[in-house]
Order: sequence, then C-alpha cells, then structure tokens
Amino acid sequence: MDSTNSPSTKPIYRGTQIAWYILGVIEVLLASRFLLKLFEANPGAGFTGFIYDVTHVLVSPFTNVFGISEVTGNVFEWTTLLAMLFYWAITMGIVKLLLIGKTVSTPEAAAKLKNQEK
Repeated sequence: MDSTNSPSTKPIYRGTQIAWYILGVIEVLLASRFLLKLFEANPGAGFTGFIYDVTHVLVSPFTNVFGISEVTGNVFEWTTLLAMLFYWAITMGIVKLLLIGKTVSTPEAAAKLKNQEK
C-alpha cells in the first residue's frame, strides 16, 4: 500500500494542522503581550487588559524563572519569550508523536533507518 494513500494519513495531517494552529494562536497572544509590555501599553485599556488576562495563565508557570528587565517603564519580559519557546517545543513534540502513526512502506522504513545509522 502506498503510504500517501493510507487511511491514517488524513487524520494525522489534520492533527498536525490543529497543533500548529493552536500554537499560532498562543504565539500571537504571547507576542502581543510581550510588545504591549515592552512599549508601556496602558493596562487599563480594554485590549491591553484582555491580552494580559488571557495570557496570564500561559506565562504564570514561568514567572519566577527569569527576572524582568525594566528601563524607564519599558518592560522586557523574558518569561514571555521563554513561554513562547516552551510552547513551540511542546508543539514540535506533539507533531513528531503524531507522525509516528503515519504508515510507511518497507523500503521507505529501510531508507530512513539507514539514514539514522549515519
């Protein structure tokens, strides 16, 4: 059976699409938080408050890892950058795990194993 026409290919593809989409949403929210803090956005403004509220749960596990660099009110939030890197790495792991379920032909598997031996 051709591995590209396997019944498992489409669900795996959809799963990877979902993982990348969720990561994209998280990264946009965290990048927005980072920039708003960096450029001293008014936390009382509706949009700024919304972004801070939504992203708080995403950055809270990382809050004590690094200090916050602040220069005349501008906040360089290292924890947000760490959170972005962490969520990207987790998504890469999920995608790799999903791809394990992809059907491969015997010649394709043999070629991939041979490349791993190098």
